[in-house]
Amino acid sequence: MPGSLRVLSCAAAALSVMAATAAGCTSPDVATVATTVAPVPGPDLLTAASNNDVAQVRDLIGRGADLEVRDERGRTPLVAATKNGATDAARALIEAGADVNAKDDLQDSAYLYAGAEGLDDILELTLSHGADVRSVNRYGGTALIPASEHGHVSTVRRLIAAGVDVNHVNKPQWTALHEAIVYGDGSVRYQHVVRALLDAGADQSIRDGSGRTALDNAERLGQVQVAAILRSR
Repeated sequence: MPGSLRVLSCAAAALSVMAATAAGCTSPDVATVATTVAPVPGPDLLTAASNNDVAQVRDLIGRGADLEVRDERGRTPLVAATKNGATDAARALIEAGADVNAKDDLQDSAYLYAGAEGLDDILELTLSHGADVRSVNRYGGTALIPASEHGHVSTVRRLIAAGVDVNHVNKPQWTALHEAIVYGDGSVRYQHVVRALLDAGADQSIRDGSGRTALDNAERLGQVQVAAILRSR
């Protein structure tokens, strides 16, 4: 075929792989353009995950969306879903292989945030999919410390069962026991947290940055019932 006619034939044939092959246009670039599906933009998955749009999340995953894409705050779709309490979306992402230990710019992972905020369903999913129970947040604390601070009794028990160190000391020099008292109000739920920590081996003798023990803080803050629990151990 003369050169000019072949160029015209190839240009027309590039409209489809079958036509290109029949015309003798065997350039791999032509075949790639015709058969490759463009990757799904990551931000779409971030939005769907944040909105707990499970159907859209699954559709995007099936179309090859990047599970670890990040937004301007460094959040992956899983971290974004967790911070929005989007349990179903988080489940779909985790089951698809999303990294449960990936952290955002605030050093929050899905595991750490779920633990801190008492999101037990997401926490259990992260624990069953490889969450690093030794990981720490921006304050140098394990998930157990903010869980205790916020009085999330069931979460505290789950984290203890998962093997989190009950005597870990964070940057402000507090353990989970210290924070349950210093940030707690001595109410029944905090009493349950204190008991759970003590049952798990929390060391009352550890002193905070001010040199105070857990009992010192309980007495100083007028938490009579908590102080009584501490004295009984």
